[in-house]
Amino acid sequence: MIKILLIEDDEITNFITKTNLEKFGYKNIDIALNGQEGIDYLNNNTCPDLILLDLNMPVLDGWDFLDAKARLNLCPNVPIIIATSSARIEDRKKVDIYDSILDYMEKPVNFDVLNTLLSNLKVKKM
Repeated sequence: MIKILLIEDDEITNFITKTNLEKFGYKNIDIALNGQEGIDYLNNNTCPDLILLDLNMPVLDGWDFLDAKARLNLCPNVPIIIATSSARIEDRKKVDIYDSILDYMEKPVNFDVLNTLLSNLKVKKM
């Protein structure tokens, strides 16, 4: 069963994302409300199969999460999909320095496109 970690500070976005992923058959979804909670999760649980990551969050933002994850060598082979409201060209270019980033999606997320990406990971849903 694919395990997804959603790191997003907005509870409404979390509800929408989780509900839509569940419609596609993804049932094992954990949520962290900021990058620090994401780091804590990776320290205390088995690695997820995928991380959906927001960039703009309090406490520890997405960029700081990526840096801390790399520095601590946490789940180095887990693919990450950025899901952000940031349309900044600089952010799109910055993702290139991180090998683990699979895609960069602007919100609102197109869940059909996300499902296609997840299906291409060849990971079993159930």
